[in-house]
Amino acid sequence: MTLGKLYGVGVGPGAPDLMTLRAVATLKHVQVIIIPRSSDYGTSVAWAIAKSNVGDVHGQERIFLTFPMSMDPDVVGAAWEKAFVEIDQRLQRGLSIAFIAEGDPMVFSSFVYLQRAAAVRWPEVELEIIPAVTSITAVAAVSGVPLADGQERIAIIPGLYGVADLENTLDNFDTTVLMKIGPKMNEIVETLERKGLVDKAVYVVKATMPEQKVVNDVRDIRKQRGDCFSMMLIAKRDRSGVLVGDCPFTDREMLK
Repeated sequence: MTLGKLYGVGVGPGAPDLMTLRAVATLKHVQVIIIPRSSDYGTSVAWAIAKSNVGDVHGQERIFLTFPMSMDPDVVGAAWEKAFVEIDQRLQRGLSIAFIAEGDPMVFSSFVYLQRAAAVRWPEVELEIIPAVTSITAVAAVSGVPLADGQERIAIIPGLYGVADLENTLDNFDTTVLMKIGPKMNEIVETLERKGLVDKAVYVVKATMPEQKVVNDVRDIRKQRGDCFSMMLIAKRDRSGVLVGDCPFTDREMLK
């Protein structure tokens, strides 16, 4: 028996019209769509983005699966075991399945766990990944702050885990992107103040979504808790995009 095909489909950062043509075509074509959500009673952000573009597809099965926002491996593992059973039953029937992911499926996405498991559980299954606009590039777009130019280097770290090493990251990279900030906001702002970089930071919540918010003075939100759709972009912009061998001019030198 030939197994069905498995897709990882990125639906973009939030605005439905940022979905790619390939993502829409794939979701209209597959026989099953796996829709992740964070609780049994909550909505799926990924599906809220994709739904209007996909519309009604005759005979298509849509399965909502819950993946709790937890750092407990037992809780997360149990959720995935349930998901694997649902996916396996349909792959064994030869059905094509798409697992949708907010943003890109290969960037801080739940789909990565499925990709790893698929190589072990169904080594013969055909897997295709549909890339998408990421929340990282969306934040740069809505804030108007470039991620990198010329020889600038970018670091992308989850703020929830990366505060302890944040100063070192800021020292060694031209642009730092903090994702999933959680309760670490005050610590992050204090670190930026110590490094003299607080004015180089911009905070964005729900980029490209209707609830989008851009804060250019991060001191105003130091007491807030960032959710999983909040990000901070710190761009030192010390170097120019003009390259001269191994020694690019600084912006100040270019302006003389």
